[in-house]
Amino acid sequence: MPEHRQQRALRMGVIGTANIAIRRIMPVLAAHDHVDLVAVASRDKARAERVGAAFGCGGVGDYAALVERDDLDAVYIPLPPGMHHEWALRALRSGKHVLVEKPMSDTYEKTLELMSTASELGLVLAENFMFLHHSQHAAVRAMLDESVGELRLFSGSFAVPPLAPESFRYQPALGGGALLDVGVYPLRAAQLYLTGELDVLGACLRVDETTGADVAGSVLLSDDRGVTAQLDFGFEHSYRSTYALWGNRGRVSVRRAFTPPEQLKPVVRIEQQDVVTERSLPEDNQVFNAMDAFVRAALTNTGPLTDTSAIQRQALLLDRVRRAARLIGDPKSRPHDVLAQDTGLS
Repeated sequence: MPEHRQQRALRMGVIGTANIAIRRIMPVLAAHDHVDLVAVASRDKARAERVGAAFGCGGVGDYAALVERDDLDAVYIPLPPGMHHEWALRALRSGKHVLVEKPMSDTYEKTLELMSTASELGLVLAENFMFLHHSQHAAVRAMLDESVGELRLFSGSFAVPPLAPESFRYQPALGGGALLDVGVYPLRAAQLYLTGELDVLGACLRVDETTGADVAGSVLLSDDRGVTAQLDFGFEHSYRSTYALWGNRGRVSVRRAFTPPEQLKPVVRIEQQDVVTERSLPEDNQVFNAMDAFVRAALTNTGPLTDTSAIQRQALLLDRVRRAARLIGDPKSRPHDVLAQDTGLS
């Protein structure tokens, strides 16, 4: 392991060797000027050591051993959603800032506990919605008055082709399912443009008969102005990552809303009466931006990275969607109140 840099750096550890950590997050952390990537943990020590060697840091064969280290200031947690609460809470209680993959946890109550603990201890707690850190969304917001006018409808979709059968995303006990994995993106995006607490007017989740995990869904929301949001997501589709804003003056659509490659110049389509234009926006690296924002917040100890009310609203909205959802394809045809107990919503 290389010597720790002498400059002021955030000493970080990674709890878990998920694909997103290896492909997207750890390369950025390892190269960041103000990060000292100290160690990565896996329950498979040999895997932890292989991954650590690839990024110039140590490998630890136990999550708890990493959390308890005194040479770390912060941790990144890319574990399945059902494990976020336990390990984020343990990390906070050990005095470490925490960046946790979305969603922050699998229930509203657990998210509130994490937020309360971080606040009490004066630590940074961030939910890793990287798309929020791409500049294209601020550019779209600046177009609203001229190109959209008074917003009438938000629509958003995020779906991917079927995943590997062994993925945790097909394991409800680990917080799997399309709602928590891809559905959270259009839900969060809708809150960028709709106002206040959103009502869930309807929701449907299709459950895989073999795994018991939800694999597709749709949600209809409304804010207190009557502006609606139509959202779709799933694991059974051709790839789609988009949202659109439709108002009395026109419609603006974002083609690569949630996971644009850093070299992509996003194209925004503007449709108005008899006129269709496309505007190319600057390329941006949302992964670096998200990591950099967390690092700077932790180094300056400026408290929660994002407005805590936004994290709370997202968790509450997820809770409401699950309570309202009609379940299609549940192999046991269980009553909704029994499903609520299984998912911690009773």
